[in-house]
Parts: sequence; structure tokens; C-alpha cells
Amino acid sequence: MKNILIGGKWIDTNTYIDVINPYTGKSIDTVSKALPDHLKEAVDSAMRGSKAMKSLSRHRRYEILSKTAELMLERKDEIAKTMALECGKPLAYSKGEVSRAHETIVLSAEEAKRLGGEVIPFDAAPTSSDKYCFYIRVPVGIVLSITPFNFPLNLVCHKIGPAIAAGNSVIHKPASKTPLTSLILGEIMLEAGLPKDALNIIICSAEDAENYLVKNPLIRKISFTGSKLIGERIASNAGLKKLSMELGSNSGVIIDENTDIDKAVSAIKVGAFGYSGQVCIHCQRAYVHENVYEEFKRKIVDVAKNLVIGDPLEIGTDIGPMIDEKELLRVKSWVDEAKSQGAKILCGGEREGFIFKPTVIENVTEDMKIVKDETFGPTLALIKFNDFKEAVRKLNDSIYGLQAGVFTENIRNAYYAIDNLDVGGVMINDVPTFRIDLMPYGGLKNSGFGREGPKYAIEEMTEIKCVRFHL
Repeated sequence: MKNILIGGKWIDTNTYIDVINPYTGKSIDTVSKALPDHLKEAVDSAMRGSKAMKSLSRHRRYEILSKTAELMLERKDEIAKTMALECGKPLAYSKGEVSRAHETIVLSAEEAKRLGGEVIPFDAAPTSSDKYCFYIRVPVGIVLSITPFNFPLNLVCHKIGPAIAAGNSVIHKPASKTPLTSLILGEIMLEAGLPKDALNIIICSAEDAENYLVKNPLIRKISFTGSKLIGERIASNAGLKKLSMELGSNSGVIIDENTDIDKAVSAIKVGAFGYSGQVCIHCQRAYVHENVYEEFKRKIVDVAKNLVIGDPLEIGTDIGPMIDEKELLRVKSWVDEAKSQGAKILCGGEREGFIFKPTVIENVTEDMKIVKDETFGPTLALIKFNDFKEAVRKLNDSIYGLQAGVFTENIRNAYYAIDNLDVGGVMINDVPTFRIDLMPYGGLKNSGFGREGPKYAIEEMTEIKCVRFHL
């Protein structure tokens, strides 16, 4: 049994939640569930923690985060196995996530030492030639971090790492389905020397989080990754707070006629089906030029059929389970609905236990859920085009705008895509699923606002304090 973390203590609340292995459907552990009184304690602790963090030098924050990164590597196998068990992510992907999370914490540590300000040239104004001005960045205070199930370590590090680097305290709410990895991170950060009130990790209901955390005026910043629906609720209830929202997408990729099809297929295999498509920048729509459509279709179906499905803990498994039965049935219903509306399933479309087989589908229309909504499953819809500008227009025809991919050797088309795709990131000759952890990551439209990546997250977790001298 695992307990929540408040004020440096592991609290048994006498109310518990089972953590279910999505591959077997069986409980792997229980965690204490925070009740309203515990949430109030967490806020009180975070208030004390914000004062402790504000007094820490940048170098000390750097030391704590650097030690955190070191300890993460010492426990990398344990963390990867825990992730595979609680979220069903194949072990190879879980190990990759540990490596990425380590890098995210290292980047946060480095940014802690770079955090500074800027001199403002007051003599640029005609009335201020004898005045001097500069600004510094100061922590906001308490950061509320809310993360989903699909990246239970790296997304957490993308919020906690920058928050600590900036001198804030954190209340972290992981997804109730995948809390174990966050609790291990809490153990590591305490061991690394983080002040005991600086990090509080609670598992609670969405309703309690909304009432006692989201609405709490003492919390000055919310960093949320999750669904558009929950993001809208948070934004409407947060009050006067700074918000960062990463709300998902239905990302598309364009495969132009003059490109290396094998390279595109190799990348899209991972982008469309990696972690069963349960990724915000999952490659869901492929717009393929008519001159290469048949070749691309044949090759992507072939690789999809040959992906290894099975136990996430077995080396060599490519495709593990959906996070739960409800999500599996939802994805299947969308595929079945598309089929009933005239779409053709080229492979997949079926379940095997708690696994949904990699699915490639064609003859789709823009009003099908499998095209217009966020599938968050291992599906790829193929759409033929003959005009590159029309492909860009169709990819833009979405309420979302997180990232897009474009495979082309035509430099004019590449720049047209860069200039005209309404997304937060354009990946030329790669899939929209590409992300490196130091880049500014975030979306447009209903994909949210704000940017992650330690440097950019720190900017959003600090305030500017302006200082003016009149000599």
C-alpha cells in the first residue's frame, strides 16, 4: 500500500483506491485517497514550502534537481517496471520515458542557474535619461500540477522540475489510474534534499480537486495536461490564476509525392501505434498524395499487421493494452461507426483481451469521429490528396492544433506548410508525435495555450518584478 505525501510525511488516509494493471485487469497495489481535509493540509504545507523555496539559492535548486536526476537513474529499472504495470506501456517505451524524464530534470536543473532578468534601456524614452531600470523573475508561489495517465513520469517532471527550478512549491495530482510512479518520484526528491513542504502529492477525486485546489486563491498557477472537457472546467473555475493547458489533438501528417516512403512508414508506425495511440500527438490522420497512396497504404498495413501485441513486461512487445475497458470500447465503437458509414478497415479494428489491434482505415469522411475527434487509440485514417495546399487546408480543418508532420523533399511545400499549418509545432520529414524535451511544446486552438519545455515552463511559473532607480 502507498500513501499520499503531505509536508514530508506519508499519510495513510484510511480510504483507498486500487491501482489496476490494464493488461491483466487485476489490482497491483492500493493508494490512499485524499479527502477534503487532506487537501487543505496540502495547501497549508505548500504555503510553507513556497517560503522555503523562495529562500533557496538558484545553485541549491540546481543541486536538488541534479541529485534527483542521479537518483532517478539508480532506480530506473524499478520505475520502468512500475510504469509498465500501472499504465500498460511496453517496457521498451517505459525505459525510454525514464531516460526522457531524467533529461527533463537535468534541463530544469540547468535552467535554475540561468533564471535571471533584463536591463530596460530607460534612456530610450525622452523623459528618462537619468533613470535606470531592470526586471527580475520571481516565483509565483504555489503551482498545482495535474497530469494524465499516459506519461506518468515525464509529464510529471515537465511540471515539477520547472516549478522547483523557478523557486515554487508544488501540489501534484497524478491520474488516479497511474499514481505509483509519481509517488516514487516524491521519494526521490525528498531524498535529494527538497524541503519537506515543497512537494505534496495527493490522489483525490476530480470533484475534490476542483473544489479545494483549482478554486483555491492561494494557488497561483495551474499546469494541466488532459482532455479539452476537463481543461475547460478548470479554466472556468480557476479564478485569477496563471494557467497552462495542454489539451490534446487529432494530429495529422502529410506524405507528399516526392518523399522517402519507407522513411515515412517507419516513423508513422511509431507515431500512429506507439503506446496504443494513447499520446496527445498521436498520428491519427495521414494525408497521402495520390501518386504514392497505394505504395504507402500497402507498406503501412504490412507493418501494422506485424507489430507484436502482448504483455507490456515482455521484451519485444510493441502494443500493450488500452488504459481500461471503457476506453477500448469507445475506440472500437468509433471504428465500427466509421465502417457502418462506408469506411474500409484495412487491418485491425478488433480487440484481443484488453488490447485494441493497430487499425488502418480508408474511405473516411471528415465528419467521422475517427477523423474529426481525438481517438486516443491505435488508429490511422488514410486520406488521398492531389494538391498540397488542399492537404494543408484539410489538416487544418480541426478544432485542435497541437502538432503536425510533413514528409516532403519539395522546399516550397515545406515552407508553405510551416507558414500555413495552424499548429504549435510543425515537424518536417517527421511525424507530429516527435517531441524533444527542451523544445517549446504546446498547441493552438482547442489544443490549449502555454508552452512546456523547462525554459519555457519556468517563464510561465514566474512573475516579472520591475525595479526602477532614479539617481
